[in-house]
Amino acid sequence: MYKSFIAPLSTILLVGAAAPAFAQDEAPAKDWTGVYVGGSIGMSWQPNYDRETLERLRFDTNGDGVFNNNVNTPAGANAFSPGFCRGRALGATPGTCGGDKDKRLAFSGHIGYDMQMGNFVVGAVVEAGRSMIGNSVSGFSTTPASYVLSRRVDWDGSARLRAGYALPTNTLVYGTGGLAYAKIKNSFATTNTANSFVETRGKDEDEWGWTAGGGVEQKITDNFSLGVQYLYTRLKTEGYTVRAGQGAVPSTTNPFVITPAGYTDMQRTNDKFEHNSVRVTASYRF
Repeated sequence: MYKSFIAPLSTILLVGAAAPAFAQDEAPAKDWTGVYVGGSIGMSWQPNYDRETLERLRFDTNGDGVFNNNVNTPAGANAFSPGFCRGRALGATPGTCGGDKDKRLAFSGHIGYDMQMGNFVVGAVVEAGRSMIGNSVSGFSTTPASYVLSRRVDWDGSARLRAGYALPTNTLVYGTGGLAYAKIKNSFATTNTANSFVETRGKDEDEWGWTAGGGVEQKITDNFSLGVQYLYTRLKTEGYTVRAGQGAVPSTTNPFVITPAGYTDMQRTNDKFEHNSVRVTASYRF
């Protein structure tokens, strides 16, 4: 996480440091105090740590809410021995999975307030928009069949504090952080036609987390500024769950139903949804 967070932030801070040199005893020409509104557009991408790239499905076969069981065949073999893959399955057998939507356009609107005290600027900002990123994990059973759990951001937002230093060149270099929110859409797909599958938890979820980053903002006029901003966001997902039960034709040998519970619940192993973003910002200051 640290490389993914620090590298873009360091680039932004270097951009600020590359602004024209300023005299230490010179006050900024323009005051940053006041309300501002604006928007941003850029790119969001997922860091693809091991917990994403090595993600798999996990199962609860005894109904105790703990997802630490294997789904076994009547002979006692692991029904998911073919394995798992990151991305969306393109067929019933392992070997090929489609790429995730982990690099996507991001845009948002914001409203905030800054207060300048000498060269230091502190404030708060509320932002809402869309990142449009998503990812999937697929499992493969010996049937053969594939099972795909997917999630994507419908829209997201944040409420952040920010603090920075105003240069005499009318440049503001700042750090920011606070609460993050997203409306997450979960979905399920399978090539298995023998069982019933019901989403029992979390199809559409309000997910919360945190976000932090920094940026550089340059005043073009007294009322208008442009900038570039980096944010790292981590959301805690609540456990989208799909239940596999008896199909239209009851079975006494189907691995999903020859369990202590008579059904099998499945989830993803990774309960974190993370992404980075770099955006160009524009603000009008009153």
